[in-house]
Amino acid sequence: MAEFYNGLVDYRGQPIRKAELTEEQAGPTTRGVRQHWGDHPANGLTPGRLANILRESIEGDPLRYLELAEDMEERHEHYAAVLSTRKLQVAGLEITVEAASEDAGDIEKADLVREVIGRDEFQDELIDILDALGKGFSATEIVWETSARQWMPVALKHRDARWFTFCADDGDTLLLKQPDGDEELKAYSWIVHRAKVKTGLTIRGGLARGVAWSFLFKNYTAKDWAIFCEAYGQPLRVGKYGPGATDEDKSTLLRAVAGIASDFAAIMPESMSVEFVKADISGSHELYEKRSKYLDEQISKLVLGQVGTTDAVAGGFSGNKVHNEVREDIERADARQLSATLNRDLVRPLVTLNFGPQAKYPKLKIGRPDEQDIKSLVDNVAKLVPLGLKVSMSTMRDKIGVPDPDEDEELLVAPRLAEPANDKVDHEDKGAQKTEAAALQNQTDADAIDAAIELALVDEGWEQLVSPVVDGLQEEIAAAQSAEEVRDILRDRARGLDVSALTDMLAGLTFAARISGEADERLD
Repeated sequence: MAEFYNGLVDYRGQPIRKAELTEEQAGPTTRGVRQHWGDHPANGLTPGRLANILRESIEGDPLRYLELAEDMEERHEHYAAVLSTRKLQVAGLEITVEAASEDAGDIEKADLVREVIGRDEFQDELIDILDALGKGFSATEIVWETSARQWMPVALKHRDARWFTFCADDGDTLLLKQPDGDEELKAYSWIVHRAKVKTGLTIRGGLARGVAWSFLFKNYTAKDWAIFCEAYGQPLRVGKYGPGATDEDKSTLLRAVAGIASDFAAIMPESMSVEFVKADISGSHELYEKRSKYLDEQISKLVLGQVGTTDAVAGGFSGNKVHNEVREDIERADARQLSATLNRDLVRPLVTLNFGPQAKYPKLKIGRPDEQDIKSLVDNVAKLVPLGLKVSMSTMRDKIGVPDPDEDEELLVAPRLAEPANDKVDHEDKGAQKTEAAALQNQTDADAIDAAIELALVDEGWEQLVSPVVDGLQEEIAAAQSAEEVRDILRDRARGLDVSALTDMLAGLTFAARISGEADERLD
């Protein structure tokens, strides 16, 4: 492992000061600018206030917008559910690490990355990193440990988005709030993930910005629905008093009528009466339900790209299948962006700190494996390899999902076939071939078909009959670049091939073997 690398910089050109990497840059403070508590802009939110909050966020003060984004996840159960689904789906995908080459050193570097992502906490840390989907960005501080002369991240700590702001010059460079002024993030200490839900500034790229208006209108609808239920869920109460009632009597009656609504009990003088009038409001409550459902569906479309898997909609299985395909497109985009962030902010620092700068680094990939027709692949390889197609064994193992066997493992092998009698023949001595074939014919227990094969193989004309078919074929197939070229080669051979003599010989042997079998006689 390397000790110290002078002149190291990260992808931004920031110098790497290894002595500072073990110190946390963004720990929380109780009296400074980084506190756990904050305001709740969702309280009393109006269209005017929301417009101001969104405007502030792109003019250099994203604090209230980030607080609102947090409030929405806590107060809007539908938004929280679909956003959590999107995070969990990406965080639960398969993670693979590819070495830069087959060199032992590159494999060692890839194994180090696999060790880090194999930690039990890593999936939960990915969910924290995916907080960027809602807010547009997330900042995760890497806590490095240097025991055993090795740099290892022992924790990836998510930092509150409210503790950050953006550089006024470009509106996109992330800065950490400090009591003495905002500062840039230390090199090799941060995983900064930017979710590109839409093109533009980072603060405008998260889902929360689009959800904010539906959240506001849903709040109004829910509030109106609650008032409706309070007002019309119970019959109208009318108190009646006589002509001689005093002001005290009227107050008593009013308290009684009000008490019936809240306490379901009241007392009043015998001379007074209360009448319950039932309101005819059939169908009015559906307006609030439909409006709430409509707003939830808009959030589902924004977060998941569809509503088929979150809301009961018409369309059946085929409709939901289309919706799922749209959802997979979003999944792949999220996984690709997250992979790029981790390769840049985690894999590269990890390898550089332990092995020094590299021309090529291991590559981390997140996503579902490509679906392949394994049966067709194996069948094609089995047919083409005997024709000269060269296929790497390691490649085939990767395709069919079979790992390389260990040296001490028991291996499966193909069943041993009986050795043909002609394999023992000295092919250079044609006379010996014929003698052995004749001896085979004289055996009374010899099978007629086996004898026919032996006669054909030892006949001097056999090679002359077959040579037009196979001469140069192996070289042509070896030079082919694809299976399509191999098929073209075989097709061209078949077009100009004269196999009449070969066909006559095979027909004769077949006829002789058939007669021999029917008559139970030796093949002469």
